[in-house]
Amino acid sequence: MLKIAGVGAVTVGAVALTGNAQAKPEDVNAYFKKVGVDAAKASKVTVDGPEIAENGNTVPIEISVDAPMTEKEYVKTIYVAAEGNPTPEVVTFNLTPASGEARVKFRMRLATTQKVRAVAMMNDGSTFTGEKEIKVTIGGCGG
Repeated sequence: MLKIAGVGAVTVGAVALTGNAQAKPEDVNAYFKKVGVDAAKASKVTVDGPEIAENGNTVPIEISVDAPMTEKEYVKTIYVAAEGNPTPEVVTFNLTPASGEARVKFRMRLATTQKVRAVAMMNDGSTFTGEKEIKVTIGGCGG
């Protein structure tokens, strides 16, 4: 299930899992730099999901940005990356003031416990970030 408030476009990176290859935090940083994010401030972005995911095949994630969505100031793009995936990029959301609010919901696959990171780029080029570590259990055992 993918939900985008208002008008926006989405790019989803589908990745086949092979072996135990995982992105590292520096891979995530390199990805964000590649898309034009150099030093994002750790504020305004909330990444929400379960503390423990008993089924890593379909983990619900919600990202919200505490920012107005007006013609003068709005969230232009939300980039999402995960440190434990074979490639860091997960999805990119493109928003406009017509989106109404900077909030997106989607489901993603997490093979292992990892941090999900999001960066919001504003229309003026400023960037903000947030992250959440989600523990993935095998066989539904949360301990």
